Amino acid sequence: MSTLLIGKYQATIYPEDNGYIGAISLGFDGRGNRKRIKRRGRTKTAVTDKLRKAVNALETGIDASDSYTVGDAVRDWLARGLKDRNAHTIAANRILAERHVIPLIGAIKLKELTADQVDEWLGGLTGTLATRSLQGVHAILKRATRQAQARDKVLRNVAALVTTPKGKEGRPSKAMALEQATTLLEHAKASRLHAYVVVSLLTGIRTEEARALHWSHVVAGVADGAAWVPVTKAGFDHERFAIYVWRSVRANGDTKTEKSRRTLELPAQAAEALRTHHVRQARERLAAGKRWRDHGLVFASQAGTPLDASHVRRAFKAITKKAGLGENWTPRELRHSFVSLMSDNGVPIETIADLVGHASTAVTEEVYRHQLKPVITRGAETMNTIFKQNETNSA
Repeated sequence: MSTLLIGKYQATIYPEDNGYIGAISLGFDGRGNRKRIKRRGRTKTAVTDKLRKAVNALETGIDASDSYTVGDAVRDWLARGLKDRNAHTIAANRILAERHVIPLIGAIKLKELTADQVDEWLGGLTGTLATRSLQGVHAILKRATRQAQARDKVLRNVAALVTTPKGKEGRPSKAMALEQATTLLEHAKASRLHAYVVVSLLTGIRTEEARALHWSHVVAGVADGAAWVPVTKAGFDHERFAIYVWRSVRANGDTKTEKSRRTLELPAQAAEALRTHHVRQARERLAAGKRWRDHGLVFASQAGTPLDASHVRRAFKAITKKAGLGENWTPRELRHSFVSLMSDNGVPIETIADLVGHASTAVTEEVYRHQLKPVITRGAETMNTIFKQNETNSA
């Protein structure tokens, strides 16, 4: 039997069977029972290494097995760390993790993961993923490691020490011109998504706000507009209508920001589309019978359940293809088109910011800088006109 000092602890190593056992006494617990660390190995060196690791884990409070990998940490986070998120967020994170995290660095032991390895992993994705997706996969690793850190599985969160690189250029959002928008509305009439398209294009609400819109938040102006009553009570036999944009499909049903909570009067075409849609949905409810699940949603499946974002994207692409606009359009570009049409027709940026639910005009300018070009360039155009007139008069 041999003894040695590991940290502040005295260890003993002695032969047993065809190998060795190492033991460290940690004194006694509150019940008077002896506390010991024991490790087995084929050689004294192997046992000594195991005892050193055990003491290190004891002193740092980290108790992760040698087999606990990055993949294990990510899977644990997917199972525990997303409990308060909506289904779409959970699905999106799972897809990113299973495609770009677990297969590429999941086999590395978490406690051996280095910042250089994280850098190399992210760098290898820059030609595949856009910057936003890169930020997403990096966030998954950081959060998974943070959760493991909180459970004493790892000492440091090396993923948090690395800066996310820029990814490949994503497709910039685009907006429809008036002629394109008119064509879209005409060809959308045959689709179940008709009212969705009309309301989104003519009010500029976000796709997540449209999918969360309830009939109780579609209101009619009664008594000459002095009062607003839900159409579920007032019906559609009125001249003015509005929507309360107070919800979204985000976690807890909140809108993106507090400023996003707004009330918008509906253009006549949007109100008419909702009137027709209400009748169509009533027919679908009767046809579904017991299969109908009433969520009170304006835009729902043929069984009354919430619309999935992917379903909306597919249906919208079918409309744009039928309209001869191509398939390279997304529902969120209805909002971009709304901003562009408002701007082209001289609506001040302050009003546009209020309509789309932005906290300030700075946000509107940043997000929709391409669509707002006519507003932004108006100063230069005006000055050109002024000085051109001055030159003419001087001549």
